[in-house]
Amino acid sequence: MLNRIDEEITFRKLEILLAFMESGSLARAAERLGISAVSVHRALHSLETGTRCSLFRLEGRNLQPNDAAHTLADVAREVLQAMAHGIRATREIAGYAADRIRIGSLYSLTSVTVPALLMGLRLRRPDVQTELVMGSNQDLRRKLREGALDATVMGQPEEAPDVESQLLFEDEIYFAAPVDSPHAQLREIDLSAFADERFVSLNEGYVTHDRFVDAFRVAGFEPNVVMTTNDIFSLMNLVGGGIGCTLLPGRIRSVLPRNVTLVPLHPHYEMRQKISVCFLRTRERDPNLLSLLAACRSHAEELKG
Repeated sequence: MLNRIDEEITFRKLEILLAFMESGSLARAAERLGISAVSVHRALHSLETGTRCSLFRLEGRNLQPNDAAHTLADVAREVLQAMAHGIRATREIAGYAADRIRIGSLYSLTSVTVPALLMGLRLRRPDVQTELVMGSNQDLRRKLREGALDATVMGQPEEAPDVESQLLFEDEIYFAAPVDSPHAQLREIDLSAFADERFVSLNEGYVTHDRFVDAFRVAGFEPNVVMTTNDIFSLMNLVGGGIGCTLLPGRIRSVLPRNVTLVPLHPHYEMRQKISVCFLRTRERDPNLLSLLAACRSHAEELKG
């Protein structure tokens, strides 16, 4: 069991001791710390009380440290450095005000949305490094709860009381087909007429896959899915290659291959996605996340304009 340390010995007083030892006088130590010379003297005297030994001697009007004071200063330097490192490590493990932020994102949001948010975050916190992790909605939600991610940009989770969400935009789902297919010439798509069509899809866990399933549930049949993938860009290329049609969010229009077109769904099958920045409610006061939220709101306003 460790011996109890006298309450007169505090981190602040040890800082004052080091300032005095390094500066060589009460006045200079006081100036460095922004306090009075009297406060410095009182702190040094209280350290003598706490250690129950003499640390200084008077030489004229000057206070001189003895060997015991030098020993205490050496230990104080190590203790303060270790404590500072420990606090920094603790905050980093908790993700609070760390010098990096781990953001998870859907692949489909990396062409416009995520770069805009990262630029906004950099303007507000230029010293914070960003780590970007890609994954499905399901993966990102799990990693967020496990603490592996600080925030996510994904489909807004439903029934998640532990998660705080800031809406970025709502995205409409379209029918995606090769430009040279007969479907590309239609004004809108009635999914009930596509029971014999071949489809490609994202795997389970992606918000676009969920809307795909919802749309065909409304259509009243299970689509003939001939291939699945974890990458929305590969999914678009499968459509362009004639492997099958699919449903895609409108946000990927700017990166859509030239041989793929988007056709609106009939209003009966209309599907939308809410894309949000999400983080745990327990982290709502984290300065890094507050800056990300500010960037999020700014980007959302730009989209409205």
